[in-house]
Amino acid sequence: MNALQDSERALRDATPPALLDALRPVLARCHDALDAQLLMADYGLGHLQAMTVPPHGVPPLPVDGSGAGRAFGSQEPYAERRDGGSVLHLPVTARGDRLGVLSVTFAAPPDAAATAELLEIAGLLAHEVVVAERDTDLYVQARRLDRLTLAAEMQWQLLPARSCARPEFALGAQLEPAYDTFGDNFDWSASPDALTLSITNGMGDGINAALLTSLGVGALRNARRAGLPLADQAALADQAVYGQHHGTWHLSCLLLRFELATGLVEIIDAGSPRAFVLRDGTVRPLTFEAQLPLGMFDGTHYEPESIRVLPGDRLLFVSDGVHAVTNAGGEAYGDRALARAVLATRLLPAADVPRAVLRELTTHRGSSQGDDDALVVCLDWFGAPA
Repeated sequence: MNALQDSERALRDATPPALLDALRPVLARCHDALDAQLLMADYGLGHLQAMTVPPHGVPPLPVDGSGAGRAFGSQEPYAERRDGGSVLHLPVTARGDRLGVLSVTFAAPPDAAATAELLEIAGLLAHEVVVAERDTDLYVQARRLDRLTLAAEMQWQLLPARSCARPEFALGAQLEPAYDTFGDNFDWSASPDALTLSITNGMGDGINAALLTSLGVGALRNARRAGLPLADQAALADQAVYGQHHGTWHLSCLLLRFELATGLVEIIDAGSPRAFVLRDGTVRPLTFEAQLPLGMFDGTHYEPESIRVLPGDRLLFVSDGVHAVTNAGGEAYGDRALARAVLATRLLPAADVPRAVLRELTTHRGSSQGDDDALVVCLDWFGAPA
């Protein structure tokens, strides 16, 4: 009896909506599990919603203050006693993308070897959930506590994973308000030798902003997948937006390409997103040559500039919905407050930093809802493995 092989076979043979139903008998047979629940992290990363059919049959658990939330935040197994038994919470994560938690109930706590095997099974489940989401809405529905606006639906369909980890780097990002976004967006893609990252902000709000951002991000992806250099990626996206809107609408963009082996970064700053670096305990803003937003004029030429990141660097990228936000007294959040937030979160992993910074922003603003959406992307650079 091999729990890993049996779990992999059961998950592979299951229909997309029935992954958990297929896994439960294996956990019962191989580990004497009494029950298992899959909890998906919502778009705001503040709650864990149990998978039920129909959706939302069980009240969500807060990430802060719950055993499942502790496993989700630490990305380590966490056991808690409950009603004479034991519940083991296991992070469900695929290649650094934090999807949720697998909570398995036992009569007695499993030993260290069994816990390690169950953690691997949770990883298998994570990969199958990513594949299954192509064929069913069930897992997507479990991620939302409320109905998304149509514009937010369009924006979330554009986004990659909210976190990603490789030997050379770790990434985390969050967009707020999660259920009613405007024009902010982020995108990334890692090839064998490079990481390409973009932070975009379309004009306007609602459907118009979502359509503009979709056009710009689609054009950038099309150029990147064609193997074009960074300057040509920006130029192609610029022409796509200008060809559609003739300068009346445009898209701010910060476009970066990291060479994984050397840490050399090509950058095109075409708008309002801002960047900061934490190096040797000091935070400083990164200033680049300002170039025209995408689609403002016909035939704009973009020229990349270069910097080098070092192992141990932490980079933070924010939209204008973060650094330009004012409090009741009219004081902008600004570079100084952002520097304090970066220092205050320096011990957190990259995936947790955006949410922590956005909490600080809410405190500054004095309300949970702002007039613009806010985007934070955190990148920890480890450098090429020895």
